Amino acid sequence: MAAGLSVNWVQDLRKVVIFGNSGSGKSTLARRVCSAEGLSHLDLDTLAWNSTAPPERKCLNESRSDIFNFMHSSKGWVIEGCYSDLLEIILPFATEIIFMNLPIESCIENARNRPWESHKYASKEAQDKNLKMLIDWISQYSERTDTFSELAHNKLYSQYAGKKSMVTCNQ
Repeated sequence: MAAGLSVNWVQDLRKVVIFGNSGSGKSTLARRVCSAEGLSHLDLDTLAWNSTAPPERKCLNESRSDIFNFMHSSKGWVIEGCYSDLLEIILPFATEIIFMNLPIESCIENARNRPWESHKYASKEAQDKNLKMLIDWISQYSERTDTFSELAHNKLYSQYAGKKSMVTCNQ
């Protein structure tokens, strides 16, 4: 056996959940951690929605199945998103959580400066057409009471008993 590797090395790999408001830096942090540690990455936006116009959320069971397929096919991973209903499914399997709890103004600035997300939009122009709606959505974070809200995220964070950290500013 190689020096420094435990018998249970697969179980020792990180399984990180990153959550917070839109524009908080979840995807940026997830990409950095995955790149540095060779972990698999799942953006919950890619499996939470049906491809309809206007978009509709998939049923929870369908998303749950997709999440379990991803977790079972990946030894170590980072899963990121703002969906507390989906995150509740994942948390029992996580080795740590990171709550991206930036001020709303920082999230808005990040949204204005985000690069093209080719896995979500056909073009940068299509993404930019959505910017006003996204900024309005970000602005309502502390007022909402839904699965995407600050209230729901604070509840997830406070109830998680494992390793956890909170990011409150851009780094």
